[in-house]
Amino acid sequence: MNVPENLMYTDDHEWVLVDGDKAKVGITDYAQDALGDVVFVDPPKVGENVSAGQTVSEVESTKSVSDIYAPLAGKIAEVNSELDDSPELLNSDPYGEGWIFVIEIVDQSSGSALLGPEQYRELIEG
Repeated sequence: MNVPENLMYTDDHEWVLVDGDKAKVGITDYAQDALGDVVFVDPPKVGENVSAGQTVSEVESTKSVSDIYAPLAGKIAEVNSELDDSPELLNSDPYGEGWIFVIEIVDQSSGSALLGPEQYRELIEG
């Protein structure tokens, strides 16, 4: 499984790219593989205030429906509108064009449960 070194991860199989006071979020290669073919993404609402661990989105695949959680506390700043017409980007490019949303972080300490790449590898290989 692909686990990029420049990202942080959640134990719910989401990746997080923190850039200053914003964090881009998507699902990991492991998650997209477990889900199978993604057919629909229900994005969060831009402007919505979220707390860490809150359900903010859903991803529907040919196998199941999975909740996506906010990895940090903040406000939804942006959603990936490309997923409306091309939800399969979560399968084909989970760490690139397949991102789901961006959070404007209001509480940096809310990310204390994030995992580094090594910890995430241990989780999925464990």
